[in-house]
Amino acid sequence: MARIKNVEAYCNVCDAIKKMEITGEIASDENKRWAKCKKCKQTMVIDIAVKVKEEAPSLDNVENENASDYSPKETYEVGQAIYHKNWDDFGKVTSKEIMSNGKSSIVVEFKKSGTKKLVESL
Repeated sequence: MARIKNVEAYCNVCDAIKKMEITGEIASDENKRWAKCKKCKQTMVIDIAVKVKEEAPSLDNVENENASDYSPKETYEVGQAIYHKNWDDFGKVTSKEIMSNGKSSIVVEFKKSGTKKLVESL
């Protein structure tokens, strides 16, 4: 059997599905492994037998909602519909993050452009 080095699994700390590095085995269960989240660097036990599938947000009728025009000066909420004028694309905010420089960013799933990370509250 091939050794699995990296997997996608649910991180309890990040509260999201993240890439994890397998760091060790648990002798009592062949499907349980110690894994370290590549984002928050926390180590936890995961079950490698469980298939993880992240649901993409529904973008149906997103242009019919009250979409806000995107501006890096504004603040947005998860689930909020936005319109990016330069890309002529509608999307929904799927998560918020703090960048290494301390600034806020949002992750947006766009209809045409896919997933993009944008600056907020500049």
